[in-house]
Amino acid sequence: METEILLTLLVVAGTAVLFISGAVRVDVAAVLVALALAWLGLVTPAQALSGLSSSAVVAMLSVMVLGHGLDRTGVTIRIARAIVGLAGTGERRLIAAVSIVAGSLSAFMQSVGATAVFLPSLLRVSSLSGVPASRLLLPVGYAAILGGTVSMVGAGTLIILNDLLSQQGYAPFGLFAVTPIGVPLLLAGIAFFCFFGDRVLPRREKARLSPQEELIRTWCPPCRIFYLRVPPGSPIVGKTREEVHMISHYNLHLISLAERGEITYTPWRHTRFVAGQELGILGQDEDVRRFVDNFGLEWVRAGESTANVMADPNVGFAEVIVRPYGEIVGKTLRDLEFRVTYGVEVLILLSGTEEQRRNLADRPLQAGDAMVVLGRWERLRALATNRNFVMVTPVEGRAGVRERGAAAAVLCFLAAVALTYTGLSIATSLLSGVLAMILLRVIPIGEVYRAIDWRTLTLIAGILPLGIAMDTSGTARFIADQTAGLVAGYPTPLILIAVAVLATAFSLVMSNIAATVLLVPLALVMAGSFGLDPRGLALLVGICTSNSFLLPTHPVNALLMGPGNYRTRDYIVPGSIMTVVFILIAVGIVSFLYF
Repeated sequence: METEILLTLLVVAGTAVLFISGAVRVDVAAVLVALALAWLGLVTPAQALSGLSSSAVVAMLSVMVLGHGLDRTGVTIRIARAIVGLAGTGERRLIAAVSIVAGSLSAFMQSVGATAVFLPSLLRVSSLSGVPASRLLLPVGYAAILGGTVSMVGAGTLIILNDLLSQQGYAPFGLFAVTPIGVPLLLAGIAFFCFFGDRVLPRREKARLSPQEELIRTWCPPCRIFYLRVPPGSPIVGKTREEVHMISHYNLHLISLAERGEITYTPWRHTRFVAGQELGILGQDEDVRRFVDNFGLEWVRAGESTANVMADPNVGFAEVIVRPYGEIVGKTLRDLEFRVTYGVEVLILLSGTEEQRRNLADRPLQAGDAMVVLGRWERLRALATNRNFVMVTPVEGRAGVRERGAAAAVLCFLAAVALTYTGLSIATSLLSGVLAMILLRVIPIGEVYRAIDWRTLTLIAGILPLGIAMDTSGTARFIADQTAGLVAGYPTPLILIAVAVLATAFSLVMSNIAATVLLVPLALVMAGSFGLDPRGLALLVGICTSNSFLLPTHPVNALLMGPGNYRTRDYIVPGSIMTVVFILIAVGIVSFLYF
């Protein structure tokens, strides 16, 4: 064995240890791998840094920004509400619904793009349904990867496969030649998470609370937000909240009111209740139940309510303090017509050590009084600049949605996807969509940089040189030749399993495209030596180079690490099971169809 091959194998082993053990963050581990390859002379310094300018990194960067643009214009919240409306808030139904859609999309577009479409929406779905993001993102990412095997244009590996076959004089596969294999793979992946997801998926919430979550946790418990519907014939119909004494008798705050698809936040106290309205109520459990019983109201689950405050990025809570010597000192909320003047609802008033949650309207405000208020972000920003108040909570914690740019955002995204079918590279096409969003002012340039997850990009950029070293040092060829020698003379099923395992292993340490380019010519030679169908063996390689579930080295898995708060070991248990299932199904169906 040559020295370069031995050193490369040692680096591969060290990479696996770093990723699996979690001794350092994955992005730090990836940088260490790239530098180690350069230190050992396995790649040139330029090659060690080439990942930073690779098409994969540019494509990943672009889909992050495109996804942010869709999120900032309200597209994702509409998708999320539609998904929750159809699938409900049950974890299994949600996983099945979003996985089917993501898998179907990735059958005709790149899996990274399909995942990017759904990533912001899935985070909204998590907020609406209460299902942790860590329980949703991984199944959808796997479904997007599996969906790429449903058609010959779904994954770059299958597109390259047809090119390689044509170069060798073999007939390329038709668009749906792989569908009998891809559909069972996709369905198996969805079924696996639906039935066994509770055992293999992490249940991890965000480690750090947002300013909004901190504020709610500090002030609101034991209060919660409930959602109610006004049925026909309810005694509340035609009355105002003052007439039903919501605050004085029940200590409840009406914070949102939805009617015919339109939502009003902090509605005027003289607004009358109408049958069919959905109400967002803040209060304690027993007070809300008493209110529901007295007026015959109906409960609505938070994820299914159009009045859901916490799912609307345009609305938030804030903590403000009355400034000393302000004009409002000594005046009551009623005197100031606070809700009408400032467009926010005062939920809690703290004066000195006394906290008051009811009968706030007639209490004179004193210098230093603290208030928790709810309103639209533009109203809260205006309140922050008012000389009578000091804003304690950062209003930039959640950026508002600019719904007027929704059509432009969707157009930019669809145009970027369409460009991938014109011959332009995926990276160039998606980056064109990003530029279009900037020029059309869908997103400001400053937000572009904040939308990028640099940890994910560093991971991909650092691991790509390992694939270069595998190729240039002859390590990949060495492993492939050794495998071919070991299986010579064995039954066809064992040869197919060995090829599938080899393709899977290569996809974990080098790009899927590079693994396909390297292994397909070898598979054609092996098929001739073993008397097998060359096209069938090549197809098995093209499919199994998408079998990248064990580690976050696949771009889709890497994309989900940050939003899902995943660690490397979170991929190992579900990934190992999916890897085995993938190989068994792929080998079984390819064997039946071609051998």
